[in-house]
Amino acid sequence: MSEKRWVTFDCFGTLVDWRHGIATGIELVAPGKGWELLDVYNRHEPQVQSEYPAMRYSDVLAEALKRTAAEAKLDLVEDQFRVLTAGIPFWPVFPETRQALLELQGAGWNLALLTNCDRVVIGETQRRLGIQFDAIVTAEDSGAYKPALNHFQYFEKSLGVTRDRWVHVAQSYFHDMVPAGRLDITRVWINRLDEKDDPSIAHAVRRDLSDLAATVNEVHQKFNG
Repeated sequence: MSEKRWVTFDCFGTLVDWRHGIATGIELVAPGKGWELLDVYNRHEPQVQSEYPAMRYSDVLAEALKRTAAEAKLDLVEDQFRVLTAGIPFWPVFPETRQALLELQGAGWNLALLTNCDRVVIGETQRRLGIQFDAIVTAEDSGAYKPALNHFQYFEKSLGVTRDRWVHVAQSYFHDMVPAGRLDITRVWINRLDEKDDPSIAHAVRRDLSDLAATVNEVHQKFNG
């Protein structure tokens, strides 16, 4: 088993502003409706992922937008449903992300992404992050989308990681905190949206990634000895 210490991250919503990316993408094809339809889109995307676990994320984005448009009675043509994929390289990174990742690396942690996207999409996003990750697991690799357990199990088995040397950090309660809790992985919830879900599911709750290295070190020491 690996003696390395790992911090795994969800990418979109945790490190990159997914909501901004989706809303502004919708805005390009439905002016004035981007933020209005964000929650509608957010309801459709996990449904598509659940129905089609082997579908590439670029196609998930298109299908979820197609369903959003149908519900909102938007008259869009086929190529407009690719607008979200086209915009991914420009989705903004949260301002504290790079510093937080650099501090974790400086503290001796290995960094990995467990992301609900495909290899092409995460390749585009890595250039925005400007950080070298030690491992990446995509939905394309694991064969399913979170909240399925596949990402976590694939990462654990392929790298020989033990859960006493692993902390998972993510914004999504549904996609990340719940499955990480089922596997008893030490976890930090980045509750950027001030959601009202039960915070006791996480070992620590933070509003953003500021001082993340200190939080990770604290929960790792407290809950893993």
